[in-house]
Parts: sequence; structure tokens; C-alpha cells
Amino acid sequence: MSIPADDALVCSARGCRAAAVWALEWNNPRLHDAARRKTWLACDEHRTSLGDFLDARGFLRAVTEVPGSPTLDT
Repeated sequence: MSIPADDALVCSARGCRAAAVWALEWNNPRLHDAARRKTWLACDEHRTSLGDFLDARGFLRAVTEVPGSPTLDT
């Protein structure tokens, strides 16, 4: 998946303009069927805080790397 520079994915944290490295997939079971997933994007700095917010509410379903982003293992 190639993303043009002007369409680069950015972190979903308020005020953050860093490149997204993580995709946090979630849903609200009261509103969405089990198969539906919404996505928040996160930079390395905000991955934990956004994930903790979703997890505390029982919404977090998966965390995956954004295709084409650098990995933490480099």
C-alpha cells in the first residue's frame, strides 16, 4: 500500500501531527455489531495512551502496524 506524501496518515491524538505507525482497531459493542471495526491511528508516542483509553472501555480489538510505516524493530 503506497500513500502519497500529501495524503500521509497522521496520529489521531488531539493536536498531534506525527506520522501514524499503529492502527488501533476498535468498536463499541453497544452500538456496533461484532464484525465492525473503526480505526484510530497512532504515532509511537501516543500508541499506549490511545490504546489504554479504548481498552479501559472494553473497545480495543487489535493493534497492528500501519502498512508502509517504519517498525519498532529497526
